[in-house]
Amino acid sequence: MRLSTRIGLAVGVTVPLLVLASGWLLLQLVNRDLHSAEDGHLRTRAAAVAPDARALLRASANGRPKAADNRERLLYSAALDVGVRVIGRDATFSGGPQPDASVPLPAQASAPVTVRDGGTSWRALSVPITTARGPGTLWVFSPNAADQTQLRLVRRRVAVTSLLAAPLSGLLAWGIATGATGPLRRLGRRTAGLDPRTSTVRPPDEPTGVTEVDELAATLRTVLARYDEQAARTAEALDTARSFSAAASHELRTPLMSMGTNLDILADHPDLPEPDRTEVLADLRGEHARLLNLLVMLRELGRGDLVEAEAFRTVDVTETADAAVAEARRRAPDARITLEAAPGPTVHGWEPGLRLLLDNLLGNALAHGRDAAGRATVTVGVRQEGEQIVITVDDQGPGVPEQTRSRIFERFARGPGSSGSGLGLTLVAQQTALHRGSVTVTDGPHGVGSRFEVRLPSTGGTPPARRDWLIGTAGANRSQSFPKDAS
Repeated sequence: MRLSTRIGLAVGVTVPLLVLASGWLLLQLVNRDLHSAEDGHLRTRAAAVAPDARALLRASANGRPKAADNRERLLYSAALDVGVRVIGRDATFSGGPQPDASVPLPAQASAPVTVRDGGTSWRALSVPITTARGPGTLWVFSPNAADQTQLRLVRRRVAVTSLLAAPLSGLLAWGIATGATGPLRRLGRRTAGLDPRTSTVRPPDEPTGVTEVDELAATLRTVLARYDEQAARTAEALDTARSFSAAASHELRTPLMSMGTNLDILADHPDLPEPDRTEVLADLRGEHARLLNLLVMLRELGRGDLVEAEAFRTVDVTETADAAVAEARRRAPDARITLEAAPGPTVHGWEPGLRLLLDNLLGNALAHGRDAAGRATVTVGVRQEGEQIVITVDDQGPGVPEQTRSRIFERFARGPGSSGSGLGLTLVAQQTALHRGSVTVTDGPHGVGSRFEVRLPSTGGTPPARRDWLIGTAGANRSQSFPKDAS
């Protein structure tokens, strides 16, 4: 049932009920007013005829018929439009409109009461009369016929008003409701054909002037926007999964083939000399480590592509750097790793991602930043410059050739003789972009080695809407719009 029809029916039923309730209240008030006026009239008449009634009883008690007749005529003349009944010890006198003598009267009615005689009702008032020969009672009566006529007239008018109010109020309410729900119907027609799975068309932001309809339209646009966002994130997750599978199968092919060859050698030559067997086993262990590292790196790259803004919080960069340096010292006890950081710098970011960034910068420095004698000297710095947190990692190695600095952040980019996965610095670039920062590589502070410098805004923010480091063929050069200067 349409909303306008519901409103019309509801009003069509409610209004007559309200009219009936108001009519009942009006009848009670009218009845009370009529009774009050009638009772006042009775009291006035009773006060006017009381002296004549008292004189009539005295004359009757003294045995003077002629005087009694005169007093009775005077009594009836003074009563005018009300009935009078005088009850004495030995006689009763009555005249004018009143109930039949057989109708029982109350013993006393100092206030007006209603007396019924068949289908006729009367208002009656009694006044006690005292004479020298004994007490008596004066009754004054007034018919209720006029009052009942007025009450019946009011009832008819209330009934007619109720009967007319039902259809008229229902039609009027239906018309008003139809006009009021017009914007809602138009919104329904506009959204009926929308399919968020196949179309990006959304309801226009056109105010209708009806607050509820505008709020509903805004809520609908918000829901569809969230649907679009979740659909996009789901599509990115599926692309990430497909890319993970494709990248893994491509990058794992060579080490798996190498491992297969070494296993064939061990199987076909059970009497292989010990030095050769040792070399083959070392190759197997190296390829196994490379496979494991590659899978771990691909997993971390996928996590960075899918992390949500809700995972971001305030992170103490100095504490994170201290933990990363302690882990690097444990992995490479022969290296000299120092941390130069002031306590306090914080960013709004993803703590696992920042730790991953530092771990990979340190891992890169330990792997490629050794001097000619094979010694690793790495310095990690954390400082705040204005609204930015600056993280630097310096080594004493051969440095990064200027012509290759623009490519080292790309996926699977490896230096000559590198046995790594080619994803370590890609993870650094990804996490930098995720935190709306920038990463650069330059010569070391004294012209020796290299310096990797990451700048992150201390206030942070939401991660980029699109993140395709695992999906893209060259993640560092696709949709990640942040500078990776080769300075």
